[in-house]
Amino acid sequence: MSAPASAQDDTLRADLAADMPGLMELYRDLHATPELSFQEFETAKKLAARMRALGFEVTEGVGQTGVVAMMKNGEGPTVMLRADMDGLPVVEQTGLPYASKQIAVPASGVETGVMHACGHDTHMTGWIGAAQLLVDRKDEWSGTLMMIAQPAEELGEGAPAMLEDGLYERFGTPDYAIAFHDAAQFPAGMIGYSPGFALANVDSVDITVPGIGGHGAYPHTTKDPIVLASAIVMKLQTLVSRESSPLDPAVITVGSFHAGAKHNIISDEAKLQLTVRSYSDESRKLLLDGIARVAKGEAMAAGMPEDRLPTVTIADPYTPATFNDPDFTQRMMAGFATRFGAERVMQVPSVMGGEDFGQFKRYAPDEVQSLIFWVGGVPQEQFDAAQRGEADLPSLHSPFWAPDAEKVIATAAEALADATLRLMPMGGE
Repeated sequence: MSAPASAQDDTLRADLAADMPGLMELYRDLHATPELSFQEFETAKKLAARMRALGFEVTEGVGQTGVVAMMKNGEGPTVMLRADMDGLPVVEQTGLPYASKQIAVPASGVETGVMHACGHDTHMTGWIGAAQLLVDRKDEWSGTLMMIAQPAEELGEGAPAMLEDGLYERFGTPDYAIAFHDAAQFPAGMIGYSPGFALANVDSVDITVPGIGGHGAYPHTTKDPIVLASAIVMKLQTLVSRESSPLDPAVITVGSFHAGAKHNIISDEAKLQLTVRSYSDESRKLLLDGIARVAKGEAMAAGMPEDRLPTVTIADPYTPATFNDPDFTQRMMAGFATRFGAERVMQVPSVMGGEDFGQFKRYAPDEVQSLIFWVGGVPQEQFDAAQRGEADLPSLHSPFWAPDAEKVIATAAEALADATLRLMPMGGE
Protein backbone atom coordinates (compact mmCIF):
# COMPACT_ATOMS: atom_id res chain seq x y z
CA MET A 1 0.00 0.00 0.00
CA SER A 2 2.73 2.49 0.97
CA ALA A 3 5.25 3.67 -1.57
CA PRO A 4 8.91 3.89 -0.62
CA ALA A 5 10.45 7.25 0.12
CA SER A 6 10.95 9.31 -3.01
CA ALA A 7 12.35 12.61 -4.18
CA GLN A 8 9.28 14.39 -2.84
CA ASP A 9 10.72 13.88 0.67
CA ASP A 10 13.43 16.42 -0.19
CA THR A 11 11.04 19.13 -1.38
CA LEU A 12 7.81 18.79 0.59
CA ARG A 13 9.00 20.64 3.67
CA ALA A 14 10.79 23.31 1.65
CA ASP A 15 7.69 24.03 -0.42
CA LEU A 16 5.59 24.15 2.73
CA ALA A 17 7.99 26.66 4.28
CA ALA A 18 7.44 28.91 1.28
CA ASP A 19 3.68 28.59 1.76
CA MET A 20 3.71 29.30 5.50
CA PRO A 21 3.48 33.13 5.40
CA GLY A 22 0.25 32.92 3.41
CA LEU A 23 -1.07 30.11 5.57
CA MET A 24 -0.39 32.08 8.75
CA GLU A 25 -2.26 35.04 7.28
CA LEU A 26 -5.22 32.72 6.68
CA TYR A 27 -4.89 31.33 10.22
CA ARG A 28 -5.01 34.78 11.80
CA ASP A 29 -8.09 35.65 9.77
CA LEU A 30 -9.87 32.42 10.75
CA HIS A 31 -8.88 32.87 14.38
CA ALA A 32 -10.24 36.41 14.48
CA THR A 33 -13.55 35.53 12.81
CA PRO A 34 -14.85 32.27 14.32
CA GLU A 35 -18.43 31.13 13.83
CA LEU A 36 -20.57 28.82 15.94
CA SER A 37 -21.78 25.35 14.96
CA PHE A 38 -23.98 25.33 11.84
CA GLN A 39 -23.35 29.09 11.55
CA GLU A 40 -20.06 28.72 9.63
CA PHE A 41 -21.34 30.61 6.60
CA GLU A 42 -18.42 32.98 6.02
CA THR A 43 -15.84 30.38 7.06
CA ALA A 44 -17.23 27.92 4.51
CA LYS A 45 -17.15 30.59 1.79
CA LYS A 46 -13.50 31.35 2.50
CA LEU A 47 -12.47 27.70 2.36
CA ALA A 48 -14.59 26.97 -0.72
CA ALA A 49 -13.01 29.90 -2.57
CA ARG A 50 -9.51 28.69 -1.74
CA MET A 51 -10.27 25.18 -2.94
CA ARG A 52 -11.80 26.41 -6.19
CA ALA A 53 -8.70 28.50 -6.81
CA LEU A 54 -6.62 25.32 -6.40
CA GLY A 55 -8.65 23.55 -9.06
CA PHE A 56 -11.00 21.43 -6.94
CA GLU A 57 -14.61 20.80 -7.88
CA VAL A 58 -16.38 22.34 -4.90
CA THR A 59 -19.87 21.80 -3.49
CA GLU A 60 -21.11 23.97 -0.65
CA GLY A 61 -24.04 23.53 1.71
CA VAL A 62 -23.52 19.81 2.35
CA GLY A 63 -24.99 19.03 5.76
CA GLN A 64 -26.10 22.66 6.09
CA THR A 65 -22.75 24.50 5.95
CA GLY A 66 -20.26 21.78 4.99
CA VAL A 67 -17.91 21.99 2.01
CA VAL A 68 -16.83 19.08 -0.20
CA ALA A 69 -13.91 19.63 -2.58
CA MET A 70 -13.08 16.84 -5.04
CA MET A 71 -10.07 16.33 -7.30
CA LYS A 72 -9.85 13.23 -9.49
CA ASN A 73 -6.34 12.58 -10.73
CA GLY A 74 -6.38 9.25 -12.50
CA GLU A 75 -7.16 5.79 -11.22
CA GLY A 76 -6.57 4.82 -7.65
CA PRO A 77 -8.03 4.96 -4.15
CA THR A 78 -10.05 7.80 -2.68
CA VAL A 79 -8.48 9.57 0.28
CA MET A 80 -10.62 11.84 2.42
CA LEU A 81 -8.98 14.60 4.46
CA ARG A 82 -11.30 16.30 6.94
CA ALA A 83 -11.14 19.56 8.86
CA ASP A 84 -13.77 20.95 11.22
CA MET A 85 -14.85 24.58 11.09
CA ASP A 86 -16.85 25.62 14.16
CA GLY A 87 -15.80 27.77 17.08
CA LEU A 88 -17.07 27.73 20.65
CA PRO A 89 -19.22 30.09 22.75
CA VAL A 90 -16.19 31.30 24.70
CA VAL A 91 -14.97 34.87 25.32
CA GLU A 92 -11.32 34.86 24.25
CA GLN A 93 -8.76 35.94 26.86
CA THR A 94 -5.47 35.08 25.15
CA GLY A 95 -4.40 38.68 24.59
CA LEU A 96 -3.34 37.87 21.03
CA PRO A 97 -3.31 40.85 18.65
CA TYR A 98 -5.71 38.95 16.38
CA ALA A 99 -7.92 37.68 19.21
CA SER A 100 -11.57 37.13 18.36
CA LYS A 101 -14.05 39.85 19.22
CA GLN A 102 -16.94 38.03 17.55
CA ILE A 103 -20.37 37.94 19.19
CA ALA A 104 -23.08 35.43 18.30
CA VAL A 105 -26.17 33.70 19.65
CA PRO A 106 -25.99 29.90 20.04
CA ALA A 107 -28.93 27.54 20.38
CA SER A 108 -29.27 28.50 24.05
CA GLY A 109 -30.41 31.97 22.93
CA VAL A 110 -27.88 33.73 25.17
CA GLU A 111 -25.52 36.13 23.36
CA THR A 112 -21.88 35.16 23.80
CA GLY A 113 -18.39 35.74 22.58
CA VAL A 114 -17.02 33.23 20.07
CA MET A 115 -13.52 31.75 20.01
CA HIS A 116 -11.59 29.00 18.27
CA ALA A 117 -10.80 27.59 21.72
CA CYS A 118 -10.47 24.04 20.35
CA GLY A 119 -8.01 24.90 17.59
CA HIS A 120 -10.25 24.29 14.59
CA ASP A 121 -8.58 27.30 12.97
CA THR A 122 -5.32 25.33 12.92
CA HIS A 123 -7.21 22.33 11.53
CA MET A 124 -8.60 24.32 8.60
CA THR A 125 -5.29 26.01 7.86
CA GLY A 126 -3.33 22.75 7.96
CA TRP A 127 -5.98 21.24 5.67
CA ILE A 128 -5.51 24.06 3.15
CA GLY A 129 -1.75 23.71 3.41
CA ALA A 130 -1.96 20.00 2.61
CA ALA A 131 -4.24 20.71 -0.35
CA GLN A 132 -1.73 23.17 -1.78
CA LEU A 133 1.13 20.70 -1.45
CA LEU A 134 -0.88 17.91 -3.10
CA VAL A 135 -2.05 20.07 -6.00
CA ASP A 136 1.57 21.04 -6.66
CA ARG A 137 2.41 17.31 -6.80
CA LYS A 138 -0.31 15.95 -9.05
CA ASP A 139 2.34 14.10 -11.02
CA GLU A 140 3.23 12.10 -7.88
CA TRP A 141 -0.16 10.65 -6.94
CA SER A 142 -3.03 8.89 -8.65
CA GLY A 143 -6.56 8.59 -7.33
CA THR A 144 -9.26 10.85 -5.95
CA LEU A 145 -8.70 13.46 -3.27
CA MET A 146 -11.81 14.19 -1.20
CA MET A 147 -11.43 17.26 1.03
CA ILE A 148 -14.15 17.77 3.65
CA ALA A 149 -14.70 20.98 5.64
CA GLN A 150 -17.16 19.86 8.27
CA PRO A 151 -19.51 21.95 10.40
CA ALA A 152 -20.67 21.50 13.98
CA GLU A 153 -18.08 19.11 15.38
CA GLU A 154 -18.57 20.72 18.77
CA LEU A 155 -22.18 19.52 18.78
CA GLY A 156 -21.24 16.09 17.46
CA GLU A 157 -23.76 16.70 14.69
CA GLY A 158 -21.75 17.92 11.71
CA ALA A 159 -20.42 14.59 10.41
CA PRO A 160 -23.82 12.85 10.61
CA ALA A 161 -25.42 15.88 8.96
CA MET A 162 -23.08 15.57 5.97
CA LEU A 163 -23.58 11.80 5.77
CA GLU A 164 -27.35 12.16 5.98
CA ASP A 165 -27.13 14.72 3.18
CA GLY A 166 -25.74 11.99 0.94
CA LEU A 167 -22.01 12.60 1.29
CA TYR A 168 -20.97 9.10 0.21
CA GLU A 169 -23.86 8.60 -2.21
CA ARG A 170 -23.15 11.90 -3.98
CA PHE A 171 -19.36 11.99 -3.89
CA GLY A 172 -18.29 8.38 -3.34
CA THR A 173 -17.18 6.41 -0.31
CA PRO A 174 -13.52 6.98 0.56
CA ASP A 175 -11.09 4.15 1.01
CA TYR A 176 -9.23 6.12 3.67
CA ALA A 177 -10.37 8.91 6.01
CA ILE A 178 -7.76 11.00 7.85
CA ALA A 179 -7.97 13.95 10.23
CA PHE A 180 -5.88 15.52 12.97
CA HIS A 181 -6.60 17.43 16.15
CA ASP A 182 -4.35 19.89 17.93
CA ALA A 183 -3.43 18.86 21.48
CA ALA A 184 -3.09 21.02 24.59
CA GLN A 185 -1.05 18.47 26.54
CA PHE A 186 1.85 17.83 24.14
CA PRO A 187 4.69 20.09 22.97
CA ALA A 188 4.18 21.84 19.65
CA GLY A 189 5.03 19.70 16.65
CA MET A 190 4.75 16.33 18.37
CA ILE A 191 2.51 13.72 16.70
CA GLY A 192 0.51 11.42 18.95
CA TYR A 193 -1.59 8.42 17.96
CA SER A 194 -3.78 5.75 19.54
CA PRO A 195 -4.45 2.52 17.61
CA GLY A 196 -7.96 1.20 18.14
CA PHE A 197 -10.35 3.35 20.15
CA ALA A 198 -8.95 6.88 20.22
CA LEU A 199 -11.91 8.89 21.51
CA ALA A 200 -15.04 7.90 23.36
CA ASN A 201 -18.76 7.48 22.94
CA VAL A 202 -20.36 10.63 24.34
CA ASP A 203 -23.90 10.48 25.73
CA SER A 204 -25.82 13.28 27.41
CA VAL A 205 -28.38 11.96 29.88
CA ASP A 206 -31.07 13.88 31.79
CA ILE A 207 -32.74 12.43 34.88
CA THR A 208 -35.86 14.09 36.26
CA VAL A 209 -36.53 12.96 39.83
CA PRO A 210 -40.07 13.69 41.06
CA GLY A 211 -40.73 14.11 44.77
CA ILE A 212 -43.54 15.12 47.07
CA GLY A 213 -42.78 18.60 48.32
CA GLY A 214 -43.60 20.34 51.55
CA HIS A 215 -42.27 22.33 54.49
CA GLY A 216 -38.65 21.78 55.44
CA ALA A 217 -39.63 21.51 59.09
CA TYR A 218 -41.87 18.52 58.45
CA PRO A 219 -39.85 16.19 56.19
CA HIS A 220 -41.85 13.17 57.28
CA THR A 221 -44.82 14.50 55.29
CA THR A 222 -42.76 14.65 52.07
CA LYS A 223 -40.72 12.54 49.69
CA ASP A 224 -37.55 14.59 49.36
CA PRO A 225 -36.26 14.51 45.73
CA ILE A 226 -32.91 15.99 46.79
CA VAL A 227 -32.18 13.07 49.10
CA LEU A 228 -33.39 10.63 46.44
CA ALA A 229 -31.37 12.30 43.67
CA SER A 230 -28.31 12.29 45.93
CA ALA A 231 -28.71 8.56 46.44
CA ILE A 232 -28.95 8.12 42.68
CA VAL A 233 -25.76 10.14 42.16
CA MET A 234 -23.81 8.00 44.59
CA LYS A 235 -25.18 4.71 43.30
CA LEU A 236 -24.38 5.63 39.70
CA GLN A 237 -20.68 5.50 40.51
CA THR A 238 -20.94 1.76 41.17
CA LEU A 239 -21.84 1.21 37.51
CA VAL A 240 -18.22 2.12 36.75
CA SER A 241 -16.53 0.78 39.89
CA ARG A 242 -18.46 -2.47 40.28
CA GLU A 243 -20.23 -3.37 37.03
CA SER A 244 -17.81 -2.28 34.30
CA SER A 245 -14.62 -4.21 33.69
CA PRO A 246 -11.58 -2.38 35.10
CA LEU A 247 -10.01 -2.96 31.68
CA ASP A 248 -12.86 -1.20 29.85
CA PRO A 249 -12.71 2.56 30.54
CA ALA A 250 -16.00 4.24 31.48
CA VAL A 251 -17.05 7.56 32.96
CA ILE A 252 -20.31 8.78 34.48
CA THR A 253 -20.14 12.43 35.53
CA VAL A 254 -23.07 14.31 37.03
CA GLY A 255 -22.39 17.80 35.75
CA SER A 256 -25.56 19.50 37.01
CA PHE A 257 -27.87 19.00 40.00
CA HIS A 258 -30.78 21.45 40.26
CA ALA A 259 -33.50 21.37 42.90
CA GLY A 260 -35.35 23.71 45.21
CA ALA A 261 -35.53 27.47 45.57
CA LYS A 262 -35.67 28.29 49.31
CA HIS A 263 -34.12 27.20 52.59
CA ASN A 264 -37.26 25.81 54.20
CA ILE A 265 -39.07 24.27 51.26
CA ILE A 266 -38.63 20.65 50.21
CA SER A 267 -38.96 20.73 46.43
CA ASP A 268 -41.19 18.44 44.42
CA GLU A 269 -38.55 17.83 41.75
CA ALA A 270 -34.80 17.49 41.17
CA LYS A 271 -33.00 17.42 37.83
CA LEU A 272 -29.66 15.82 37.02
CA GLN A 273 -27.56 16.23 33.87
CA LEU A 274 -24.94 13.59 33.13
CA THR A 275 -22.20 13.03 30.63
CA VAL A 276 -21.50 9.34 30.01
CA ARG A 277 -18.32 8.15 28.28
CA SER A 278 -17.43 4.69 26.99
CA TYR A 279 -15.67 3.03 24.05
CA SER A 280 -17.52 -0.08 22.89
CA ASP A 281 -21.21 -0.35 22.04
CA GLU A 282 -21.48 -3.05 24.72
CA SER A 283 -20.02 -0.82 27.40
CA ARG A 284 -22.28 2.04 26.37
CA LYS A 285 -25.36 -0.18 26.69
CA LEU A 286 -24.28 -1.44 30.11
CA LEU A 287 -23.94 2.13 31.41
CA LEU A 288 -27.14 3.51 29.92
CA ASP A 289 -29.24 0.53 30.97
CA GLY A 290 -27.68 0.74 34.42
CA ILE A 291 -28.53 4.43 34.78
CA ALA A 292 -32.21 3.72 34.11
CA ARG A 293 -32.17 0.77 36.51
CA VAL A 294 -30.47 2.70 39.31
CA ALA A 295 -32.81 5.68 39.01
CA LYS A 296 -35.89 3.47 39.18
CA GLY A 297 -34.50 1.22 41.89
CA GLU A 298 -33.49 4.03 44.23
CA ALA A 299 -36.91 5.66 43.82
CA MET A 300 -38.66 2.41 44.65
CA ALA A 301 -36.43 1.96 47.69
CA ALA A 302 -37.41 5.46 48.83
CA GLY A 303 -41.09 4.52 48.62
CA MET A 304 -42.00 6.61 45.58
CA PRO A 305 -45.28 5.56 43.97
CA GLU A 306 -45.23 4.02 40.49
CA ASP A 307 -46.62 7.18 38.89
CA ARG A 308 -43.78 9.32 40.28
CA LEU A 309 -40.70 7.32 39.34
CA PRO A 310 -37.74 9.16 37.71
CA THR A 311 -37.61 9.64 33.96
CA VAL A 312 -34.32 9.11 32.12
CA THR A 313 -33.81 10.82 28.76
CA ILE A 314 -30.84 10.01 26.53
CA ALA A 315 -30.01 12.70 23.98
CA ASP A 316 -30.25 11.62 20.35
CA PRO A 317 -28.08 11.77 18.33
CA TYR A 318 -25.07 10.90 20.43
CA THR A 319 -21.40 11.01 19.45
CA PRO A 320 -20.04 7.48 18.84
CA ALA A 321 -16.49 6.46 19.66
CA THR A 322 -13.72 7.19 17.17
CA PHE A 323 -11.83 4.07 16.13
CA ASN A 324 -8.42 4.09 14.45
CA ASP A 325 -7.85 0.99 12.33
CA PRO A 326 -4.79 -0.47 14.10
CA ASP A 327 -2.80 -1.77 11.12
CA PHE A 328 -3.55 1.32 9.05
CA THR A 329 -2.57 3.57 11.94
CA GLN A 330 0.73 1.78 12.49
CA ARG A 331 1.60 1.98 8.78
CA MET A 332 0.90 5.71 8.64
CA MET A 333 2.85 6.36 11.83
CA ALA A 334 5.85 4.38 10.60
CA GLY A 335 5.99 6.80 7.68
CA PHE A 336 5.65 9.81 9.98
CA ALA A 337 8.48 8.48 12.14
CA THR A 338 10.70 8.29 9.07
CA ARG A 339 9.74 11.78 7.95
CA PHE A 340 9.69 13.65 11.26
CA GLY A 341 11.96 11.49 13.40
CA ALA A 342 10.85 8.82 15.85
CA GLU A 343 11.30 11.20 18.79
CA ARG A 344 8.41 13.35 17.48
CA VAL A 345 5.97 10.47 16.89
CA MET A 346 4.66 8.47 19.83
CA GLN A 347 1.75 6.31 20.87
CA VAL A 348 -0.37 8.04 23.50
CA PRO A 349 -3.26 6.89 25.70
CA SER A 350 -6.78 7.08 24.33
CA VAL A 351 -8.95 9.85 25.75
CA MET A 352 -12.53 10.04 26.97
CA GLY A 353 -13.23 13.15 24.93
CA GLY A 354 -15.50 12.84 21.92
CA GLU A 355 -15.14 13.55 18.20
CA ASP A 356 -17.72 12.99 15.49
CA PHE A 357 -14.99 12.12 12.96
CA GLY A 358 -15.69 8.51 13.92
CA GLN A 359 -19.01 8.74 12.09
CA PHE A 360 -17.26 8.66 8.71
CA LYS A 361 -15.99 5.12 9.36
CA ARG A 362 -19.05 3.98 11.26
CA TYR A 363 -21.26 4.80 8.25
CA ALA A 364 -19.32 2.32 6.05
CA PRO A 365 -17.19 0.24 8.45
CA ASP A 366 -16.17 -2.40 5.91
CA GLU A 367 -15.10 0.11 3.26
CA VAL A 368 -13.36 2.93 5.14
CA GLN A 369 -10.04 2.74 6.97
CA SER A 370 -9.82 5.62 9.39
CA LEU A 371 -7.22 7.55 11.37
CA ILE A 372 -7.26 10.66 13.54
CA PHE A 373 -3.98 11.74 15.12
CA TRP A 374 -2.88 14.47 17.50
CA VAL A 375 -0.52 17.33 16.77
CA GLY A 376 0.89 18.94 19.90
CA GLY A 377 0.31 22.66 20.23
CA VAL A 378 1.88 23.75 23.53
CA PRO A 379 4.67 26.30 22.99
CA GLN A 380 7.89 24.62 24.07
CA GLU A 381 8.78 27.14 26.78
CA GLN A 382 5.31 26.75 28.33
CA PHE A 383 5.56 22.97 28.18
CA ASP A 384 8.99 23.03 29.84
CA ALA A 385 7.73 25.36 32.58
CA ALA A 386 4.79 23.04 33.24
CA GLN A 387 7.12 20.04 33.42
CA ARG A 388 9.09 21.90 36.13
CA GLY A 389 5.89 22.62 38.03
CA GLU A 390 6.17 26.35 37.39
CA ALA A 391 3.06 26.79 35.22
CA ASP A 392 -0.34 25.30 34.51
CA LEU A 393 -1.28 24.59 30.91
CA PRO A 394 -4.66 25.76 29.59
CA SER A 395 -6.77 22.98 28.15
CA LEU A 396 -8.71 22.81 24.93
CA HIS A 397 -11.88 24.91 25.27
CA SER A 398 -10.07 27.28 27.65
CA PRO A 399 -10.35 31.03 26.89
CA PHE A 400 -6.55 31.10 27.33
CA TRP A 401 -5.69 28.35 24.79
CA ALA A 402 -3.17 29.84 22.35
CA PRO A 403 -1.25 27.08 20.55
CA ASP A 404 2.00 27.53 18.71
CA ALA A 405 -0.09 27.73 15.57
CA GLU A 406 2.81 27.84 13.13
CA LYS A 407 4.22 24.53 14.37
CA VAL A 408 0.80 22.89 14.50
CA ILE A 409 -0.07 23.96 10.97
CA ALA A 410 3.32 23.12 9.47
CA THR A 411 3.42 19.68 11.10
CA ALA A 412 -0.19 18.84 10.20
CA ALA A 413 0.00 20.03 6.60
CA GLU A 414 3.18 18.04 5.98
CA ALA A 415 1.77 14.95 7.70
CA LEU A 416 -1.53 15.02 5.80
CA ALA A 417 0.23 15.51 2.49
CA ASP A 418 2.79 12.80 3.23
CA ALA A 419 0.12 10.28 4.23
CA THR A 420 -1.90 11.01 1.09
CA LEU A 421 1.10 10.66 -1.20
CA ARG A 422 1.91 7.29 0.36
CA LEU A 423 -1.68 6.08 0.03
CA MET A 424 -2.01 7.11 -3.65
CA PRO A 425 1.35 6.44 -5.27
CA MET A 426 1.62 7.01 -8.98
CA GLY A 427 1.46 3.66 -10.74
CA GLY A 428 -0.28 1.87 -7.85
CA GLU A 429 1.03 0.07 -4.79
